[in-house]
Amino acid sequence: MPLEGFIGGLMIGIAAAIMLLGNGRIAGVSGMFARVLSLSEGGPPWTMALLFTVGLPLGTALVAASQNVAARFPTSLGLIAVAGLIVGIGTRLGAGCTSGHGVCGLSRLSPRSIAATVTFMATGIATVTVMRLTGMTL
Repeated sequence: MPLEGFIGGLMIGIAAAIMLLGNGRIAGVSGMFARVLSLSEGGPPWTMALLFTVGLPLGTALVAASQNVAARFPTSLGLIAVAGLIVGIGTRLGAGCTSGHGVCGLSRLSPRSIAATVTFMATGIATVTVMRLTGMTL
C-alpha cells in the first residue's frame, strides 16, 4: 500500500504541475466545481473545469471496477449531506480546498495555504481522535 500511495501522490503532483505550468491555473477541486456551477466568475475555462470535475468520479469508478476496493460510507444520507455542506462552507471561507491549498499552495510556499493546511490537518486529526476515544463509528 505505501507504494501505491506514493505513486498516486506523485501522479497528483505531476498533474497539478502540468496544469499550473501549462495553463497558469491552480488545480483546486473546489474552485473547479464552483466554476462548473457558475459560482465563480474567474478561474479556468468552463469546459476545462467540467472535464476536471467529471474526471474525478470517473477515475474513481474505473479504479473501483478494476480492483477489489472496499469503501465504507456513513449509512445516513443526512449525515453525508451535512458533512458535504460543512466542507463546502469551509472551502469558501478558506478560499480553497485541500487540493488547492495542500497540493498547490504548499508547493508554492503560500502562507495562506500553509495556515489552511495546518488547520484542516489538525481538525482531521482531532476528529479521528475524538471518534476513536468515544467509540463513535460511521
